[in-house]
Amino acid sequence: MVKRKSPANPEAIAGWKYEEKVTEIEKIIAQIEAGELGLEEVFEQFATAIEYLRQCESFLQQRQQQVDLLIETLQDET
Repeated sequence: MVKRKSPANPEAIAGWKYEEKVTEIEKIIAQIEAGELGLEEVFEQFATAIEYLRQCESFLQQRQQQVDLLIETLQDET
């Protein structure tokens, strides 16, 4: 199995949107739970969902760092 690396900046991918990735993950989970996929496709879709989750986690970590920096800046100003 080839391990994919999440991009350092998910938004660098043209058209990347957090909410859309979450929706895609939810669709994949629903398909797997419904038993709509063959075994090989289950593994492929599962790998796709994991990649999307990694992208979302990276996005959220970047946003958390931005918030932390803003809070630090505000505290320094007071």
